[in-house]
Amino acid sequence: MDEATGTSADPAPSDAARESVLDTAAVLDPADRPSAWARALPPLIDQHSHGALHGELGLGSFEAHLAAAAGSGTAAPAGTTFFDSWTGLAVRRWCPPLLGLEAHCAPVRYLARRRELGAYRAGRLLLRGAGIGAFLLESGSPGELTSADELAAAADGPVHEVIRLEPLAEEVADTSGSVDSFIGNTAEALYAAAQHVTAFAVGINFCDETPPDPREVRRAADRWLGGRTPRARPADPALLQHLLWSAVATGLPVQLHCADPQPLAGFLRATAGAGTDLVLLPCRPHHRRAAQLAAAFAHVYADAGPRPGETLGEAPFGKLLFSTGARALPELYVTGARLFVRSMARLAAEWVADGFCTRPEARRIAALVAAGTARRVYRLDAAASATG
Repeated sequence: MDEATGTSADPAPSDAARESVLDTAAVLDPADRPSAWARALPPLIDQHSHGALHGELGLGSFEAHLAAAAGSGTAAPAGTTFFDSWTGLAVRRWCPPLLGLEAHCAPVRYLARRRELGAYRAGRLLLRGAGIGAFLLESGSPGELTSADELAAAADGPVHEVIRLEPLAEEVADTSGSVDSFIGNTAEALYAAAQHVTAFAVGINFCDETPPDPREVRRAADRWLGGRTPRARPADPALLQHLLWSAVATGLPVQLHCADPQPLAGFLRATAGAGTDLVLLPCRPHHRRAAQLAAAFAHVYADAGPRPGETLGEAPFGKLLFSTGARALPELYVTGARLFVRSMARLAAEWVADGFCTRPEARRIAALVAAGTARRVYRLDAAASATG
């Protein structure tokens, strides 16, 4: 996002923008209402996102990104809109007040206000109003998305880099003239990255319980290097598994993006005791199974998912982490954070009202999922000390 020059001061958010969640019916002690719980949470740590787009967006392009966030790869049929989806409603509820409009205003009015402010100012207001205190940003995304430095400036908060293994292999392949040089350069690139990044990430749905045979890795690398097209990511199982096992050897946390995490159970078992934490980020509707696997293995953690009430029932609370998964639209940072805070606040209020735990215990548990576990797993306090 490029800041326009000569702009006026940012508009003050409306009163509605300062509320994290709406109160439920006034049947609870004021300290146990969801809004009170939301205010008691620390700033969130978003363990996974991709950054925001540079530049202005029209209605069509905004809806296309909204559709992707809603899980659709196609345009809305004639007469329908992705603003009429759960994600669309969340955008209309929580984003307009951050730009000085009333909640639930018409989409065309919201987008007009967005253009009036400019992409940089609108993005900055949204990111700073999301309630997120720190970000883990996956690198390797196309250049139209914000870099770690750009996101940090817009959000006014620390951003920690997560290196995706597939784009890293692409970069190495671009400068490697042979299979031997590719394999050697990949090892060097992983070692160099491990000195400054927070974690690695890879998209993988299965991995054997032992590293692949070096001969098979060479054959897979030869096939890929010989037939690759520009920006083609490695997809051969042997090559992906080689990258994953190599990342595990660095000792940094590794995020595993998968559909159903169950096929990874053998790999999770095999890496116990290796000294590397693994974080499962599954697709819907597999968050529950990921939480169960996190409960089964000491070094495995899982994303809390869009319905933390389900995952919190499957794993120790200190094994689950918050993320938005936001890509392209800064609005998705807002909606991801607000929906999570709303869910956690309601859960905490219910637990205390039902006598499951005390108020201080509920606050501690909510803070773990919101930020504490991410701070520990990704060693963010150590990273802050190193840079500060």
